[in-house]
Amino acid sequence: MAETTTGRRERKKARTRQALADAALRLFTERGFDNVGVREVAEAADVSLSTLFKHFPTKEALVFDLDADIESALVAAVRDRAPGQPVLHALRDHMVHTRTAVRTDDPFFVLVESTPALRDHARLMWSRHEKALAAALADATGLAPDAPAVTGLARFALEAPSIASASEDPARTIRELFTLLEHGWTTTLLAQQEGRPGQDR
Repeated sequence: MAETTTGRRERKKARTRQALADAALRLFTERGFDNVGVREVAEAADVSLSTLFKHFPTKEALVFDLDADIESALVAAVRDRAPGQPVLHALRDHMVHTRTAVRTDDPFFVLVESTPALRDHARLMWSRHEKALAAALADATGLAPDAPAVTGLARFALEAPSIASASEDPARTIRELFTLLEHGWTTTLLAQQEGRPGQDR
């Protein structure tokens, strides 16, 4: 009985959190982040202001409601990868499957890029994710968490979707970027220039 009650409570909390995030994104997109107060978001989601702050400590956090989930998934992509699968391939596949849906014309992307406070929050968020991913990579490889190979791969993996977001085929672009990382500049460049005589190498 206690387990059932706990499950019901968690589902209710999840629904409330989702309602707040949905209301916030709708209002912020319609009127601009700076023109909407947190009380308005709470009212739109039909909850109290104190309930809003139980779920989201800051106004900016309302926009990044998947922050913790994204970080957990990044770490899991490395730690829970299939036996024998290289770390680089696990990260590549994770990014292709989870980070290719966001386009530069997506309302969420436009909102963040047009709002200084949200851009700053996003940078801090990605910095935390980078550190968490670097720690997972260090565990997987035996390297130190601050080793250039570890911190470099963590940063590259997080930046790849941003580079790919403007591409007509984001998934293909992410794969090409990880191929560059895996095989190096010279090998990748030669492969891409194969059959294109006259290009500088």
